[in-house]
Amino acid sequence: MRNQLRLALAAFAPVVWGSTYVVTTELLPAGHPLFAGLMRALPAGLVALALTRTLPHGSWWRRAATLGVLNIGLFFPFLFIAAERLPGGVAATLGAAQPLVVALLAVGVLKESPSAWRFAWGVIGVVGVGLVVLGPAAGFDVIGVLAGLGGTATMALGVTLTKKWGRPAGVGPMAFAGWQLTAGGLFLVPVTFLFEGAPPAIGVNALVGYLWLGGVGGLLAYVLWFRAITTLPVTSVSMLGLLSPMVAALLGVVVLGQTLDPVQLTGFALALAAIVASQRPAPVLTRGVLQ
Repeated sequence: MRNQLRLALAAFAPVVWGSTYVVTTELLPAGHPLFAGLMRALPAGLVALALTRTLPHGSWWRRAATLGVLNIGLFFPFLFIAAERLPGGVAATLGAAQPLVVALLAVGVLKESPSAWRFAWGVIGVVGVGLVVLGPAAGFDVIGVLAGLGGTATMALGVTLTKKWGRPAGVGPMAFAGWQLTAGGLFLVPVTFLFEGAPPAIGVNALVGYLWLGGVGGLLAYVLWFRAITTLPVTSVSMLGLLSPMVAALLGVVVLGQTLDPVQLTGFALALAAIVASQRPAPVLTRGVLQ
């Protein structure tokens, strides 16, 4: 029961992240995606550090910096480059491949036994997301595809190392998330000003958007996400990431007046089935074959 509650809380993170596209397009100033990433990470990280008053020690300075750069600092630029150069559906489908990469890294880095059951459902999940978000206008840009794959790889490696290293004894989830958000945000400072220059003017709508992305989509979401990674099977948690593009598609219907056709609804069913099935062990009768 406790693990199920933790999974449910962890699912809050990708659900909130699914709102990023709508918030970005409807509330934030255009042409400053890296600044949006910076505002999502650094203020939330500094708030967490101020509240917890806990800093890394020993080898955790290096580990926190590594995790922060992988999970936040590199992932955000890759994410936004892919979003700018690819149709949203293509970028989302590339991101949906993250559970497959995590499943492979879990074997090599965490020394877990390979699970054909979870890998197969990971493939089905990618297919389901693709049916939901890919449309006839989908196109491919080499740089955009490489950025999408780069974002998938860096986040997958960050998630896997987070599981491998765990969380230091006596350090709570908020402090742990604060270390990574701060490290990733500091990494983004020079990157943002190098590629985007001076920050844009921030109006009321933009302020609301940044507060949502940083407070709810940043601090709260990452506290729950990193807590789940350190306490639950990493392959199970990573599959929850499929919720993000699905929520984005639903918000497109509710907020932007878009529609879903039968193919997209079929994709929803497949993706949901993949998320649910991946949380369960392989069937007993076929366990020897599937795992």
